[in-house]
Amino acid sequence: MTERKYNFWRALAIISTCLLLIVSGLHFFSGKGGGIDPNADPSANKETKTYLSLWNEESEAKDNLVAYMTEITDPQSADFIPVEDRIAVFDMDGTIFCETDPVYFDYRLLMHRVLEDPNYEASDFEKETVKKIQEYSETGKSSEGLEVDHGKCIASAFAGMTIEEFNDYIQEVKKLPAPGYEGMTNGEAFYKPMVEVIEYLQDNDFKVYIVSGTDRLIVRGIIDGNLSIPNSQLIGSDETIVSNHQEGEDGLEYVYTDQDSLVLGGDFLIKNLKMNKVSVIMQEIGQQPVLSFGNSTGDSSMAEYVTSNNPYRSLAFMLCCDDIERENGNIEKAEKMYKLCDEFDWVPISMKNDWKTIYGDHVKKK
Repeated sequence: MTERKYNFWRALAIISTCLLLIVSGLHFFSGKGGGIDPNADPSANKETKTYLSLWNEESEAKDNLVAYMTEITDPQSADFIPVEDRIAVFDMDGTIFCETDPVYFDYRLLMHRVLEDPNYEASDFEKETVKKIQEYSETGKSSEGLEVDHGKCIASAFAGMTIEEFNDYIQEVKKLPAPGYEGMTNGEAFYKPMVEVIEYLQDNDFKVYIVSGTDRLIVRGIIDGNLSIPNSQLIGSDETIVSNHQEGEDGLEYVYTDQDSLVLGGDFLIKNLKMNKVSVIMQEIGQQPVLSFGNSTGDSSMAEYVTSNNPYRSLAFMLCCDDIERENGNIEKAEKMYKLCDEFDWVPISMKNDWKTIYGDHVKKK
């Protein structure tokens, strides 16, 4: 082979190689050579997630929620709700978390502090309030003003603790066995079907808020490690928080320094129930939610606020405590809630008939 022919074929080989590399590169970045195809279905290779699996197939409440979600997430639907306006508010006790074992977790937290904590000497007012809580747990009848008295006692009984110390205390009480159940601790007492609802909403771009009558810091402690909801979306009753060096000085005068820590101030501020829930939703969320989940008349104002004069299609769901086999239900209260749901056009959720389980099949009511 002459040198001229050799150089010709050598040049042709180089050009062919370059062309092959260019074509391969285009092929790769178009998504056909192992890269990402921008036109491909993003869910094509994803495992399909099962939602609301702990709800019975014949559940009307579940059907209502699924039908609602189908409409409001469809851009072609007249009921479409933009992502930024998909806001849901949930009560906590009795809605996503046990409130009858035999009383609210925050009531039992105070009882533990006053009656069982060897390192704490309770005041007469705290002891008297705990006595009222014990009477309530035995009779089911709450004395007048107990909710506010309890809030004052939570504030005073843990005054001086840092936020971290208070949360640590809550976590320890969460580890104790749930009094009325076998196979469950205090902190595990979440209604599993309602946890599924929260996850279902979050996966459909809902921002979920907890709006509870329980102390805000206790709400944070209960949710901690159980649900993926940030503290900024956990709302509850409030007590003062101050600097450990403030010593009563007005917050407009005192200046926080790098030597300070935040501690519980000892004063109760507000019980977040009924109309107060509506007020705090506007104060902290700043817009009208489209979904509400509650279980009692303490949540009625929140439910009506969500469903009244809403520019978007909205729904309010109410749990009815009609399961006396798997849960400490109350048929009389459940029947009253069913009537309210019928009157106000709320969607009732039957703990007995809508759910396959409540706390998990391994948990048994004593």
